[in-house]
Amino acid sequence: MDINAELIKTKRTSQNWTQQHLADACGVSLRTIQRVERYGNASSETVMALASVFEIQQSEIIVPENPVIEMELIADGSSKKLEKVVQFIVTLSTGMLIGAGLVVLFVKDVA
Repeated sequence: MDINAELIKTKRTSQNWTQQHLADACGVSLRTIQRVERYGNASSETVMALASVFEIQQSEIIVPENPVIEMELIADGSSKKLEKVVQFIVTLSTGMLIGAGLVVLFVKDVA
């Protein structure tokens, strides 16, 4: 799962820990900590260990799969207009992706 690599590195360095020290505290390999900090990727077990060691919630470490965009509700109804524009853009983008995929399939069949 995707995690906030910068947060992990910041918490580790604020305590003056080496990557090896963090790995030992979490019960994981040095390579795992290197991968966490470089790529922001970790197993659920590693996330659990990191949260425990840093005494924070797992939700503080995990990057949500679909970031939530909060919008202020506007009383004059312009939020409905914005919603329609967003729906249009998503629909258009999806159609373009499907079309591109069909072109690729068609080209492969012709070749």
